[in-house]
Amino acid sequence: MLNRSLLKDGNPYPPPSLKELEILPYVPEALAILKNAGFLLICVTNQPDVARGKQKKEIVEAIHKKLLNLLCLEEILTCYHDDRDHCQCRKPLPGLLLKAAEKYSIDFSQSFMVGDRWRDIEAGENAGCRTILIDYGYQEKGPLTAANLKVTSLKEAADWIINQIKSTEESMKSLEGLKIKLFADGADKNGMMEMYQKPYIKGFTTNPTLMRKAGISDYEAFARDIIKSIPDRSLSLEVFSDEFDEMSRQARKISSWGDNVYVKIPVTNTKGISSAPLVRDLTKAGVKVNVTALMTLEQVQETSQAILNGTPAYISVFAGRIADSGRDPLPIMSTALTHLVQYPHIELIWASPRELLNVFQADQIGCHIITATNDILKKLSLIGKDLTEYSLDTVKMFYDDAQKAGYKI
Repeated sequence: MLNRSLLKDGNPYPPPSLKELEILPYVPEALAILKNAGFLLICVTNQPDVARGKQKKEIVEAIHKKLLNLLCLEEILTCYHDDRDHCQCRKPLPGLLLKAAEKYSIDFSQSFMVGDRWRDIEAGENAGCRTILIDYGYQEKGPLTAANLKVTSLKEAADWIINQIKSTEESMKSLEGLKIKLFADGADKNGMMEMYQKPYIKGFTTNPTLMRKAGISDYEAFARDIIKSIPDRSLSLEVFSDEFDEMSRQARKISSWGDNVYVKIPVTNTKGISSAPLVRDLTKAGVKVNVTALMTLEQVQETSQAILNGTPAYISVFAGRIADSGRDPLPIMSTALTHLVQYPHIELIWASPRELLNVFQADQIGCHIITATNDILKKLSLIGKDLTEYSLDTVKMFYDDAQKAGYKI
């Protein structure tokens, strides 16, 4: 990818000596473009000929030293093993990428893996990078791994990456224009920490259903770990009893785990009995509550009246579920906001959104918060995306999936 490979029967091989090293055209310019855009440039390479006795390690290191002198690379990480060694750093396994991530604090979701062989693309996918295949027409066989993009040169790859960054910056400008606060809804710690790295995510919510789907068996251990990992943003944790006395005990205990904790209280128990008296007692004691699963204006009115003493609180109206019933949630949410003007210590959450458009709908009516799953929040990068380009991406996705499935007629 950086230097010209020697082809034998259509398969690429590295230069046997420093004398045969030839940098490909426009590679220095392409790397400079990426470097100037703020990218950290790290090369990860398999060199199995050392293990096979066909090449000396000293020669490989001399070639790498020359590359580092000629190109604006941060580092070259090398695996010298063969497949039979079962080494975790040999591509397509992501060991070298993980090593780089640990050393340089790399966020794979914001990274690109560019390579000219299937092992490069699969390693990038295994690490969670976006992948770009430089197709030099090699004849080598490997798993059918579809890259996010196929190009013919590193320069073409660099130009595409820069365009992606510009598109993301435009999306971020759109995000900066939003007044609504974005909360991430989930129980997978890796996903939560991914969202924690994004400054526009202002809080987190979870519930027993999400926790159960994530395989969490120890509620308190999970909760305390998340509170420790996310100490400076709002975090809503839900009680799980159906009896109000036990709800009260759980709520007070959960609240004691952190100053940033809001305790989620269902608007009723499973018998349909209002939790308003419990909410009144908890807020009187200074517990920050997030009253959840509301769907009617009557519930909003009753709940808001129960939240006493100016204690900060959330009211979560499940707009998405309202829409699932065939009703437009916008009038209900707008009226709820009008009612809550007299309760400045209470913020309205647009809960259970079904699509990214809901974020903008909620923002337009002045809703305080919207909470969404990572699947929806990850679509924020699509804001303002060119629809012709998006159409082509969709066609490519259908084609790649059909190829992977091996369909025949």
